[in-house]
Amino acid sequence: MDLRFANATLRTLDQAGTEVLVACLAMGERPPGGVAGLVDWRLAGRVSNLIQAGFATGELGEVLMIPGKPRLPFDKILLFGLGPPADFDEAAFDRVTQKMLDTLEGLRIRTAVVELPGRHLALITPERAVAILLESAGQRQEHDVWTLVDDPESQREVRKQLIQQRRRAAPYG
Repeated sequence: MDLRFANATLRTLDQAGTEVLVACLAMGERPPGGVAGLVDWRLAGRVSNLIQAGFATGELGEVLMIPGKPRLPFDKILLFGLGPPADFDEAAFDRVTQKMLDTLEGLRIRTAVVELPGRHLALITPERAVAILLESAGQRQEHDVWTLVDDPESQREVRKQLIQQRRRAAPYG
């Protein structure tokens, strides 16, 4: 899996050029934040309306697909529930990440713009999130490129981590 990075802005997302946008929603998160909040803004409150109607709850394991076009460049927007923020831990991160990988595989999606679980609420560090993601996706060949949405400082930290990992893995000679 090749990782790329994007800032969490509508302008950046508009230029992403993939079929699917993946966002996360925690239980009790009103209004939605992170990428879900950006989507909600662009879609004139559609995510908030789904929450208010009880259709989107943010429950751990929940997956909701909504259309993105014509207001967003994505055909599909996938919202993944994180559960209550107070209960979110590495096990929950891994569970949601596995659900993301499985869902994208089931849809035959090889490239996506992804907000990693819990990152928009800083429930997990960016370095740990990427380490778990790479461990989970390591055996899967179905994913080509994920563009991770995060803030610039987190992107820098993750890039440093990836460079260090490559150096350790490179053969000497």
